[in-house]
Amino acid sequence: MKALGVVVVVLVVLLLLVLALAVRIVKQYEDGVLFRLGRVIGERQPGLRLIIPFVDVLQRISLRVVTMPIQSQGIITRDNVSVDVSAVAYFKVVDAVKSVVAIENVYAAIDQIAQTTLRKVVGQHSLDETLSETDKINLDIRAILDVITIDWGVKVTLVELKDIQLPDSMKRAMARQAEAEREKRAKIIAAEGESLAAAALGDASDTMMAHPLALQLRNLQTLVELGVDKNSTVVFPAPLMSTIAELGTFLAQESRAAVRPEPQPPIPTPAAVANGTSATESRP
Repeated sequence: MKALGVVVVVLVVLLLLVLALAVRIVKQYEDGVLFRLGRVIGERQPGLRLIIPFVDVLQRISLRVVTMPIQSQGIITRDNVSVDVSAVAYFKVVDAVKSVVAIENVYAAIDQIAQTTLRKVVGQHSLDETLSETDKINLDIRAILDVITIDWGVKVTLVELKDIQLPDSMKRAMARQAEAEREKRAKIIAAEGESLAAAALGDASDTMMAHPLALQLRNLQTLVELGVDKNSTVVFPAPLMSTIAELGTFLAQESRAAVRPEPQPPIPTPAAVANGTSATESRP
């Protein structure tokens, strides 16, 4: 009886061991590739799967999108400028069998091909194009990678340039260029303002020439504006001074005309009245 109990225990242990070797669980985001005696016999969907121990091998492949950083590359652009460019690639496995059978290590392969493609594509562009046309460069890199990786059962979904490092001398040159560009725009704007101001002044001068009173009103307004400031000396414009002088001359003439005596009519003398003549006597 004791020996029988030992045998039963051994059989139960062996059965549990066989079940442990035969049962496989494929997760929802995975796809199983089943090898039987070294030959692919099919794929296994997510769920509980049974295999033959020591005969079958189930290799599980993740179907999720993988984020792979592309390390910084020293690249010489088309206009002979050395830059360091890094990027990031996003890809996923679309054919689990090809990703296992067609290539040994699909992740390492994509990393290497992404680096060489990045160097090739960026080297075909100038520095200005590299900085301003990143979207086009991203699409070019992705298109090249898709052609190569489709045979590996992998699809590249996105490639993005992450960082572009310029030499210090080039950074200083670009800073000077940007400053010169801003100064040019400032001078153009100032010149346009001067042109508009000159045109407005021309229109104003034509109006004042047609209406002299407007010039005098403008002079008086200038005098008021000057009076606002606490200056000890006030300088009057020459046209205003001439206007004031003419006004003073006019007022002086009016004053002299007001105080001048009016001429009195002649008074006839008594003798003239008696004789009926027109002789008059002047009044002192």
